[in-house]
Amino acid sequence: MKLLKLKSVVFLWVLCCMMAHAQEKTDLGVLSNDESWLPYPEYADRTGWDALVGSHADFLIKTGEKYLDYTWRSVDATAYLAYERTGERQIMETPLRQNRIALNALMLAELAEGKGRFIDQLINGTWHIAHMPSWVLSAHLPRQKTRRTLPDPDQQIIDLGSGALGAQMVAAYHFFHDTFDKVDPVISRVIKASVKKQILDSYLNVSNYKPHWWLAFELKKDGVINNWNPWCNADVILCFLLVEEDRERLIQAINQSYKSVNLFIDYVKKDGACEEGPAYWGHAAGKLYDYLQIMDYAHEGQLPLFQDKQIKDMGEYISRSFVKDGWVVNFADASAKLSYSSSLIYNYGKAVSSNEMQDFAIYNLARKTEGKYARPKPVLGNDIFRSLESLRYINEMTQRVDQLNAEIAAGYSFEQSIADLRKHVPSFTWYPETEFCYIKNNNDWFFASKGGHNEESHNHNDIGTFILYKGAVPVFVDAGVGTYTKNTFSDMRYTIWSMQSSWHNLPVINGKTQEHGREYRSRSVETVGKGKTKSFKLDIAGAYKPDACCKSWTREYKVSDNLLTITDEYKLESRLAADVENFLVQGAVYQAGEVTPDGYVVKAKEVVVENNGVTFKILYPAQMMVSVEVMNLDDPKLTNVWGTSLRRISFTGSSQAPLAGKYIFKISEL
Repeated sequence: MKLLKLKSVVFLWVLCCMMAHAQEKTDLGVLSNDESWLPYPEYADRTGWDALVGSHADFLIKTGEKYLDYTWRSVDATAYLAYERTGERQIMETPLRQNRIALNALMLAELAEGKGRFIDQLINGTWHIAHMPSWVLSAHLPRQKTRRTLPDPDQQIIDLGSGALGAQMVAAYHFFHDTFDKVDPVISRVIKASVKKQILDSYLNVSNYKPHWWLAFELKKDGVINNWNPWCNADVILCFLLVEEDRERLIQAINQSYKSVNLFIDYVKKDGACEEGPAYWGHAAGKLYDYLQIMDYAHEGQLPLFQDKQIKDMGEYISRSFVKDGWVVNFADASAKLSYSSSLIYNYGKAVSSNEMQDFAIYNLARKTEGKYARPKPVLGNDIFRSLESLRYINEMTQRVDQLNAEIAAGYSFEQSIADLRKHVPSFTWYPETEFCYIKNNNDWFFASKGGHNEESHNHNDIGTFILYKGAVPVFVDAGVGTYTKNTFSDMRYTIWSMQSSWHNLPVINGKTQEHGREYRSRSVETVGKGKTKSFKLDIAGAYKPDACCKSWTREYKVSDNLLTITDEYKLESRLAADVENFLVQGAVYQAGEVTPDGYVVKAKEVVVENNGVTFKILYPAQMMVSVEVMNLDDPKLTNVWGTSLRRISFTGSSQAPLAGKYIFKISEL
């Protein structure tokens, strides 16, 4: 069957409109029949697959063999109901995720081998999935009209899970429908019918605009558009391009996706930062890249947005937000420790002509314990487009890795080789709209702070907070977020400790903490990015309710090679309670008179923090008293990053302190 393809000349005009943020519907013109747009060989083209997969065929085949006897998982009604009853998500999500991983592995194995060994299991899997009542995750089903978590047969909606599963199903159809037809043509018809029901018809149904909030068509003023938008749109448009045969419906879907993705591009800051943090970059900027790449393929490589500075800056954000050895700037719900898909970063970097991103992709293949770079591997997981794309430049990446390893074997320093790959990253990065500030110094410190507002996507009440690392050792930290539950995205969100400003590196002003809402934000932001001392300054008073009685609270960070100075200059309308300055740290905390592991005796008005051999000293104001609270951790999402505890150092001023004054903290290495 021939697939529908758009004329590139008309498409270019549409994308120019998109770049200009056109909101009106656009007619895409004449469609022609051509399936050559997808840049992967047909299943029967064994020479093509041998060339694409190369030496990685054995890896893919052995992974697929693990699922030859796989029992496809069912989702019980009580598993759906668990979210409604207790807030538990994983009992429903786990079996669905296992099925997606199995389907991906089997497809890639059969494409790599081409002998038909995996076909029956692919038939079993697609047949099983096609007959599920819904592909939507239980946590997202309350967006149905019923507001319940059991799938409603009268309404199909789309979420992250269903869109991704739809993309897998159309990939299976695309590559194997001829082979399936030899077994029984009804298999392909069932796959297409299920995708039509679960994805295509649902996407075009105007009455679904409200549950499909991610389209942003019914967005309230100052509403949030997050990673769901490009993520869902990318998967959905792949479904349309691969199986939709009706020209008018395809035009409608592409118009709708252009309009929706354009709203996302218009919402995110032009400075390129991801307000959701690095953990969501792969699903925000990364999925925007996927969407643009799919459309670029479908239109013969003529996509002008890859030359747009905003798209490039959105890609390079992930390189700039990297600290060292997997540690990242983890504002919002991001985890502080991440592993990256080198292929995604490399492919994105190729598309936008970013040497920084391509170098960063190779950097992430460095193995310090071995003193060399690992060869890249195909991406498995449960995202079929990412898996296929990981093969596109894998040979080019492998050649570069082999060249670097040869240089090291010939005597070039491995550490210098790693450093060379980060030479494009500046010591000062400022995102003026998102208000993220990153500063690196000559002693391997990495400082990051933020302004903004308190209704960002995956928001924490954290305006003015900071983190500080020495090399790959976190000292002053942001806890991030624990395992998602029903409370995480509800009106109970800010009862969770890690969302509250009092558990960030921030002051409690006049007894009050920061408040949630777009109106609670920074003001009077200034930066200095040149010279020996770089700085970030902002007034955070606006992040607190009026009952804090705070006229201004100007926090200034100054970073030199040997010193971080934090100055809080404040003006209050009245004194209600003592101010408290909180610092969240990883490691041991030593107070006056105590002795550190290195034998240092802590002096009066000093606090010392030691973590993994890195020791920092805090000099604090004489009028403040210090206390330390341990936050014991038992959530695996937190313990996997921080271990069993974090500590909050609280410096408490006087309840009789003047209405105007300064608190100055000086932080240096011992």
